[in-house]
Amino acid sequence: MDDNRDQPAPEPAPRAPAAPRAAADRPIFQALLTPYRSLGRRGFTVMMSFFCLISLVAGIAFWVKGAWPVFGFIGLDVLVLWWAFSASYRSARAREEVLVTRTDCAIRKVSPKGIVREDHHNPFFARFSVNRHEEIGITRMSVDSRNVSTEIGSFLNPDDKDSFAAALQQALITAKRG
Repeated sequence: MDDNRDQPAPEPAPRAPAAPRAAADRPIFQALLTPYRSLGRRGFTVMMSFFCLISLVAGIAFWVKGAWPVFGFIGLDVLVLWWAFSASYRSARAREEVLVTRTDCAIRKVSPKGIVREDHHNPFFARFSVNRHEEIGITRMSVDSRNVSTEIGSFLNPDDKDSFAAALQQALITAKRG
């Protein structure tokens, strides 16, 4: 009986080159939208450490003066601040993926909980709607076709909304031209 355990596994057969993508399936526009968070994980750690230190010093000062219940409320403040930042970072896990080809406008939304919703629009019939406010700028963007309306980029800041709206509008015009 032969023992082949020490022999390397045979190499897989070479793959045939992938067929070139049809011109209609080549991406005209592709974007990944994610919420912006100005304070990174390291900054959060530094800020919370500083806040905890200040709260501890203040709490001890109150304790020494005989106002010991204040120490607990200061600790509660630290807990509430940590919870608020945790909720903010959790919501930052949301993302939207937009892909425009000549035959499809796919919008894939992933919620912070990981729930995926995907909508497809035909670029020839899709209408890109942008609602603007004089002072604020873009307040809502959506791709509409037939009875389906998909809002996109609601978490973007005004400058990012402007640049994204211009790029997506141009991509849909390019897709319609064929």
